[in-house]
Amino acid sequence: MSTASTRLTKLLAPDELEAALRQIGATRYHNLHPFHKRLHGGKLTRGQVQAWALNRYYYQSRIPAKDASLVARLPTAELRREWRRRLIDHDGDGINPGGVERWLKLAEGVGLGRDYVASTDGLLPATRFAVDAYVHFVRDRSILEAVASSLTELFSPNIIAERVSGMLAGYDWITAETLAYFTPRLTQAPQDSTFALNYVKAHARTVEEQQQVLEALIFKCGVLWSQLDALYLAYVEPGMIPPGAFVPER
Repeated sequence: MSTASTRLTKLLAPDELEAALRQIGATRYHNLHPFHKRLHGGKLTRGQVQAWALNRYYYQSRIPAKDASLVARLPTAELRREWRRRLIDHDGDGINPGGVERWLKLAEGVGLGRDYVASTDGLLPATRFAVDAYVHFVRDRSILEAVASSLTELFSPNIIAERVSGMLAGYDWITAETLAYFTPRLTQAPQDSTFALNYVKAHARTVEEQQQVLEALIFKCGVLWSQLDALYLAYVEPGMIPPGAFVPER
């Protein structure tokens, strides 16, 4: 199966389904996006990095909302406990900070005001639209599709390692402390993706369900890709910043 045509004609064995999912990541994950390559290659200005941090915050902040909507629909205590862990990873437990708080620290580290970032006042409209679409997808689609949409985490450890090393090498004003958000994700993302992958392989038992799984991952890759499209168009080329969106200092 190629990602040019995702229409299945036969039921895949579990390992074949996994291979098809990984092929989607290999061709559609946002590590291939030109904005990503500029970010990790040290080719962006400080203002462009700030725009990325500000807009990415909205995605990070809405992950707990999409996970909470899924927890409410999961049928067993075992599944709810597994997915509830993700809420703690991102929201914290009231004592230890979670990923959302760490991202605010990252935004501060690249020179943005914490309150301004948290307000989302400077957000690109396309960012808000894409992220909200993902939250609604998880809320409204089947549990199987919702779980499958999280499988971009299969590919995140590699992009995290590339992001951290590239940004530390490319921007002398960014420190390891600024990028501390990513350290826990190197262990959290593989744990999360292993569970989700096993769930999908066990529960996608028909051609139609496997088709839904593949399309859910394609949709999620599109959510991530479209966010970088918006950043590139607004802050790289042609530089069309929408009214009300963040404007970097000259």
